Order: sequence, then structure tokens, then C-alpha cells
Amino acid sequence: MARKISYIFLCMNVTPLLAAAASQACSAQSDAKCSQTGEWNGEFFPGIPKIKYEGPYTKNKFAYKWYNAEEVILGKKMKDWLRFSVAFWHTFRGTGVDPFGAPTKFWPWEDGTNSIAMAKRRMRANFEFINKLGVDRWCFHDRDIAPEGKTLQETNSNLDEVVKLAKTLQGNNIRPLWGTAQLFMHPRYMHGAATSSELGVYVYAAAQVKKAMEVTHYLGGENYVFWGGREGYQTLLNTDMEFELDHMAKFLEAAAAYKRKIGFTGTLLIEPKPQEPTKHQYDWDAATTTNFLRKYGLIGDFKLNIECNHATLSGHSCHHDVETARINGLLGNIDANSGDAQTGWDTDQFLTDTREATMIMLSVIKNGH
Repeated sequence: MARKISYIFLCMNVTPLLAAAASQACSAQSDAKCSQTGEWNGEFFPGIPKIKYEGPYTKNKFAYKWYNAEEVILGKKMKDWLRFSVAFWHTFRGTGVDPFGAPTKFWPWEDGTNSIAMAKRRMRANFEFINKLGVDRWCFHDRDIAPEGKTLQETNSNLDEVVKLAKTLQGNNIRPLWGTAQLFMHPRYMHGAATSSELGVYVYAAAQVKKAMEVTHYLGGENYVFWGGREGYQTLLNTDMEFELDHMAKFLEAAAAYKRKIGFTGTLLIEPKPQEPTKHQYDWDAATTTNFLRKYGLIGDFKLNIECNHATLSGHSCHHDVETARINGLLGNIDANSGDAQTGWDTDQFLTDTREATMIMLSVIKNGH
């Protein structure tokens, strides 16, 4: 009898919690913008108009002071020199977490799930944001825009569903600057993807890149990026470096072959980074990655995506790595962020050093496109 009463008591306590969770299926903060079907109504960024150029003396906080997209400089419009792209993971999946703290950023439209419905809502927010900024590029990881399923088939189906919506929302004027596969967060990639000691992980990573390249091509992406977040080692005592580098080269060679097979005309980019989370990553900096590409005969298939904060983590200035890529004919793209000199990890801050930005642009101009 005691057990029966206990069971009823538990049900009475759980039911209100389930009801409360259901009422927040649309918004974590307010139900005012939720429809009966749980879809978000209204704007994601209310009260913010489309941002326009108004010059350096404007008092409007929602206006560009220096970025005049149509201004012609050295024969090209500013929007063609500075092809800004909204990074989906930082903008809509970043939580403000750091290695020692919990998330600190919460969007009002998030419902606490990683469902398909939530993924579509984030995608709608993404394109409202892009349109209000007046830019025409975005970039993404596959796993940030769509949830992983129980099988690869289910995962690919999830991605197809979200990408179909993205294709509609981006229209004719917006497209990805690049897409990529997230080969570092899932536990299967704890020892790398292309350099994993497990054959099953290597094959799964290849399948994931195959699909991510297909959807990037479908969306009209201009580039496809490889970031080897865990392609490296913690100690050489249990690492066959040559064996792993050979495997990574074969992986990239297969990717380049598949690009040609599906008719994808975008550029394949490798993004150098020295460390974090591994102690040593094989694409340490622009020079190391250039040497790798040259050794394995991949120079003609790949260029470099230089991230400024990664350059400084490797002990260089951003200008150094950009110029190294340029003089080797491998400058493909720039992730123009910066880090904090007093912080030892990749903080992905805005580039605010005008001297460094000017030096970088000198290399871009010398690059000729």
C-alpha cells in the first residue's frame, strides 16, 4: 500500500512540471510570441531596423559609420573587398560558456531542445539577422544547423530538412561563404577524425564530410573548410606522426576527388591552428600547412583560411600568416577576428586593432582579388 501511495504522489508532482515545460516549447522567457503550434511569431530582433551607412558623424547606434558597401576603393566596391559573413555557430549557437563557467547567453526563442523545429527557428533568426545587417554571406558547421540523429541516415535526413529551409530563406542574393563538417565535438572524435586510430571513426568522418560538401554545394557555397580541431597529438610516446599525417593526406585527397565528382567549383580551404584542444595540431600555422600540402602534392587542390586568433596562438601576427599564405599562392580566406594577449585560448573577439587590420588589407590588395 505504501508503494502505491508513493507512486501517486510522484505522478502528482511530475505532471505540473510537464505542463510547465510544454508551455515553454516556443520561448524560454515569454509566451507572447508563441503560436498555438509552438512556432515563433513576430521578429527575432524587434525594434532593430535594417542597418544602413550614415557616415562617421551619425548619432544612430543602428547605423554603419565606416562601412559603406557601395563605395569604390581601388576599383572595387567595399562590399567586394570586405565580404562579411555571419558565422552561425558563434552567432546562434554560442552560449557564452568558457572552460571554467556555465553558459551565460540565452536567446528568448530557444526552447532548450536540439530538435528539428528548434533548428528551423534558429535558421529563420539567422536570415533575419543577415538581412538586417545588409550582408550577403553566412557560414556554418553541419552539426550546428541540424541535430545529429541515432544513425548517419537519420542525421543526413535532419540536415537535408534544415538545409531545404535555408535554401528558401537565402533566396538569390545570399549564399554561404563556406560550409564545413564539425569533426571535433562528438566523443567519437576524441582522438581525431582523419588521423583517428579507429577505422570506423575515419570512415564516419569521411561520410560526414561528403554530406557537408554536398549541402554546401547545394546552397551555392563559395568555399568548403577543413578545420582539424583534433588532428594532432598530446604526446609522441603513443603517436605515429608519419602514419597519421599520411592518413590525413589521403583523407584530403579523397575530398578533393569528390569535389570534382559532384561538380563543386568552390575552393577547398584548410584553417591552420596550433593547439587547443590538442597540445599540437598538424596544421600548426600557415607555413606548416603549406609544407604539408606541398609534400603530399595537394597544393593545387587547397588554399588556406587564416584565422587571426589562431595565428597569434602560434606566436605570429595575423599579418604574418596572411602574408605567408599569399606569397605561396594559398591565401583563400580570412577569419578576421582577434584574441586577448592575456588569455591563452581562442576567444574569437572582433578585430579592433586598426594597425593590424591595415597590414592585413595590404596583403589582400597585393593578392589581387
